[in-house]
Amino acid sequence: MEPGSEGPFKRLAREVAKFGAVGVVGTVVNFAVSNLLWHLTSLQAVRANVIATIVAIACNYVGFRYFTYRDRDKSARTKELSLFLAFSLVGLVIENGILFAAIYGFGWDSSLQRNVFKVLGIGIATLFRFWSYRSWVFKALPVEDEDASETGEPVAETFLKQKQKPEPLPRPKQHVS
Repeated sequence: MEPGSEGPFKRLAREVAKFGAVGVVGTVVNFAVSNLLWHLTSLQAVRANVIATIVAIACNYVGFRYFTYRDRDKSARTKELSLFLAFSLVGLVIENGILFAAIYGFGWDSSLQRNVFKVLGIGIATLFRFWSYRSWVFKALPVEDEDASETGEPVAETFLKQKQKPEPLPRPKQHVS
């Protein structure tokens, strides 16, 4: 079987697995930093968790760009990073909003309760991040078709040629008698 000839479900499963691997590393970083800050500093719980989330976001960008989505379009890195940060900020608000509600809305502020609601917040934010990163940030290049493989041209070149409008045919000159 040739690369790229696998079905869409297999590609999605591979993408989810890679996303999950990077996510696990980011989650470990997030929990380590937040728990260190909670136990070694006098920072408020949500403020410490925001810092931990930002550190995890930085780790995740490196993992997503160079592992999970390394085969995706790299032509607009500034736009990619801007979108990544915008969607990560929404994820940060989701994660820390849940922790904020647990601590300040319900008074659940023990170390165990913080970590339980941190898990819940990360879980919900992860669903949002997966959808937004794959849909908007790390866009897939067009799938290689048979014409491209026959000519040996790069996929993007073939794709661009297909998207260009053909030039109109010249009109035949009419002879008037």
